[in-house]
Order: sequence, then structure tokens, then C-alpha cells
Amino acid sequence: MTSIGSRFFSLAAVALLFAVSAGSAPQFTTSSTDEGKRKVKSKVSPVYPELASRKHIVGKVKFEVAIAPDGRVRNVKLIGGNPVLAQAAQDALKEWKFYPGPEETTQVVEFDFHSTSQ
Repeated sequence: MTSIGSRFFSLAAVALLFAVSAGSAPQFTTSSTDEGKRKVKSKVSPVYPELASRKHIVGKVKFEVAIAPDGRVRNVKLIGGNPVLAQAAQDALKEWKFYPGPEETTQVVEFDFHSTSQ
């Protein structure tokens, strides 16, 4: 196979893999409902649970997050949402880093797991 042919094959395989994975797994978005609170410096995306995927579970999960002055997540409290989705979101949220602030702050973070298929 020529180098051009092998490059084309590799690109086609990557594109197909991306299309299959993007169409089959729900996505998530996050929002902070508290204006003027700490901004996120780095986020870790939740891993969509296998059970949720099999059962086509989508929805919102809301947490109250305590953020240390150095920007680390100190505590996460579930406010509401599907427990199947909540654990994955909580595990990811514990890895988030916020910009430093003068004192510990608390804010609400919401994850919205939604389907990518129409």
C-alpha cells in the first residue's frame, strides 16, 4: 500500500471511530448557577456509566461544591439527580481545579447528560 493510501486509510478509520463513538454516547454540559463565583481552571469530564448507556439514562445532576482557597475541591454534596449519573459526575468534579480565592467558597455546579442522537 502506498504511503498516501495508508494515510487515507488511517484518517478514514479515525473518522469512523469518532463518528461511531460520538453518535452512541450521551454528552454532558456543565453550568454554574451562582453568578460572581470562582471560575474553573481545569475540568475532568465524567465517564458515562455503562448502565446509563444501556438504559439510555439522561438528565441533570446538581451538586453543591465547597472550594478551598487554593482552588481544590474540598467537598461535594449531591443536591439532586439520577444516582446512576451522579457518581460519575461526582468522581469527575472532585478532580476539578478552580482559580485561587481569598477564602473557601461554595457554589452550585450542574451536569446535564444528554443524548447526541436526534
